[in-house]
Amino acid sequence: MSTAAAAAAVQPVLPSSSASTGGQQHGVLTADRVAGLLTGCATLRRTGELHAAAVRAGVDGDRAVGFRLQRAYAASGRLDLAVTLLRLTPDPTTVFYTSAIHAHSSRGLHLAALALLSEMLGRGLIPTSHTLSSSLPACHGLALGRALHAYAFKLALAGDSYVATALLGMYARGGDADAARALFDEMPDPHVVPVTAMLTCYAKMGALDDARELFDGMPSKDFICWNAMIDGYTQHGRPNEALRLFRWMLRSGVDPDEVAIILALSAVAQLGTAESGRWLHSYVKNSRRVQLNARVGTALIDMYCKCGSLEDAVSVFNSIGDKDIVVWNAMINGYAMHGDSRKALEMFSQLRSQGLWPTDITFIGLLNACSHSGLVDEGHQFFQSMEEEYAIVPKIEHYGCMVDLLGRAGLIEEAFHLVQSMTIAPDTIMWVSLLAACRLHKNMALGQQIADYLVAGGLANSGMYILLSNIYAAVGNWEEVARVRSMMKASGIQKEPGCSAIEVGRKVYEFVAGDMSHPRTDEIYAMLEKMNGIVKEQGHVPQTELVLHDLDEVTKEKALAVHSEKLAVAFGLISTAPGETIKIVKNLRACADCHAVLKLISKITRRKIVFRDRNRFHHFVDGSCTCGDYW
Repeated sequence: MSTAAAAAAVQPVLPSSSASTGGQQHGVLTADRVAGLLTGCATLRRTGELHAAAVRAGVDGDRAVGFRLQRAYAASGRLDLAVTLLRLTPDPTTVFYTSAIHAHSSRGLHLAALALLSEMLGRGLIPTSHTLSSSLPACHGLALGRALHAYAFKLALAGDSYVATALLGMYARGGDADAARALFDEMPDPHVVPVTAMLTCYAKMGALDDARELFDGMPSKDFICWNAMIDGYTQHGRPNEALRLFRWMLRSGVDPDEVAIILALSAVAQLGTAESGRWLHSYVKNSRRVQLNARVGTALIDMYCKCGSLEDAVSVFNSIGDKDIVVWNAMINGYAMHGDSRKALEMFSQLRSQGLWPTDITFIGLLNACSHSGLVDEGHQFFQSMEEEYAIVPKIEHYGCMVDLLGRAGLIEEAFHLVQSMTIAPDTIMWVSLLAACRLHKNMALGQQIADYLVAGGLANSGMYILLSNIYAAVGNWEEVARVRSMMKASGIQKEPGCSAIEVGRKVYEFVAGDMSHPRTDEIYAMLEKMNGIVKEQGHVPQTELVLHDLDEVTKEKALAVHSEKLAVAFGLISTAPGETIKIVKNLRACADCHAVLKLISKITRRKIVFRDRNRFHHFVDGSCTCGDYW
């Protein structure tokens, strides 16, 4: 393609001389004039007009004009035309290539940027500090990044502030905190960009104390710093710190952007504190900066669903005008986790009728919905349709959902066969689902076979060991229980303690089994004793077989009575108004005895109890649960 053809590609009707020269009708249009007019030009139409004028004036072959045209096309988004001009330039210099590399790298076109760098080096051109600082952001593998670092040393450019900052960013993205920190410590007076890169590196790796030390030492903080620190806390399971930092951000007079709001909503979702979520929702409604668009709306839906307020999630969903597939996915997953599987499946039909195309996330929600309600046939249909109708290759998460669905339904052999037939290696969650199904349906032979395979292969984790221990305990094989627990101890594996949280007056209270630390312990245990007495009068028999220790029946019954969720409910009953909904979040799966007790308490007290365990929500209303006792 000639330079004239490149101009014609964007300017089919050439402008008149007066249009091309910005109104100058006299004199010859010079190369300097065209180059000057191209400076700062960022629209495709104007660039095409000036390119056409340069061709008419015969100055399109001028190197300065060619370079400015290349930059203008890149700025207007036509990188293809920018590269075409680069290739048409006789003997392009490093400056030409650096401009093209930066244009691609800054737009996330990393492979194209690196290909241009390789082409430039192949011509024998020597990169400048700007070439390297533009190329390094395209390096997402440490091997290539280290090679460029070595080349920078060879060229004596590693000490350049732009190159050093880009190198630090490269190592930070690659997770090499030591190399990033070494570069950071060599900077005499690091500005906000390297500090933010170092902070982000620590935050992503979970080195939150190191990240916080850098954060607190910054004299001024931009949005990227605040968001990186909040994101670090959120991603590494410290949502309370994330929210405290967000509130500090507000007190500091910083108006949070959309990213900060979404991160704060994610932290609230982890905690399950609906009142904090409603406060954030109200903030969004009154914010001039943050709009209730699809991204914020999706975060709100996810937050309300995980806080047990499905009605609020539906309200947000209905208020979003332009819903993309991500919004629909959030609502489908919300219905699935709350056990309203039929509604989740209806949502799928609705989104298809509106012309939206499902994604792999859509099918994770649908398969979870089927799993939570035992919809085996529907689950099979969705799983098969992924590849056959939508050309979506199932991932490990989809296989995991199918294994969970089949295992819960008692089709353990079919689930095991599916795992064995997979072309990808099964993950920990899948094996845990299989073992849990073996325990639930008392298929001890297969459970032991799977457990032996995992132990022999060094694949067992704490959850698997605990399930194996429980399988042996359920059949009274206490010798094997002791052996498994000895193996856990030798491996340094500890059982995660159950913990239940309840929000009262926008404050979160946490309880563990047998907890005696609360200031109102006497009142809590008095209510607990009253609860246990009332449910027994209603015919409840404690399921002592669930206590997987070699104890007498009385001791087992006492252990069941003080489970963390029962303590949380007792506290809720003495701390909230009659008739008020009680919401509880637990880090583990609810035990069957607690599930039965909570059903009866909802009937006796005429209260709704919303309970979120590790896998899903249970809504206890008038003696029944939305899970239909299938969980």
